[in-house]
Amino acid sequence: QVQLVESGGGLVQPGGSLRLSCAASGSIFNIWDMGWFRQAPGKQRELVATMSGGGTAKYADSVKDRFTISRDKAKNAVYLQMNSLQPEDTAVYYCNAGGVLTGSGFRNDYWGQGTQVTVSS
Repeated sequence: QVQLVESGGGLVQPGGSLRLSCAASGSIFNIWDMGWFRQAPGKQRELVATMSGGGTAKYADSVKDRFTISRDKAKNAVYLQMNSLQPEDTAVYYCNAGGVLTGSGFRNDYWGQGTQVTVSS
């Protein structure tokens, strides 16, 4: 059983910063991609940023140059540094592990429980 636990959400003023963290636990041999998605009220879940096991990052156009994703493969962890936050960044942010090999086999997707990010003055 693999669990993803997120932390770091909260309330921040426009222009502020937050850092999200996510750690995967379980009998994990390898995680291919890790990343962050978000879902605002009334909207579909959307990609924010992902990073491959080789370190290649991909960002949504709306967060490029403001958000930075990083990984610690030894800790099975992924981070999201969010700068210059705007009200439109308000959403529940979900950690995702895409492609996980464990002692029980391979599974394509694991999700965290989500952490709320609210940008408001």
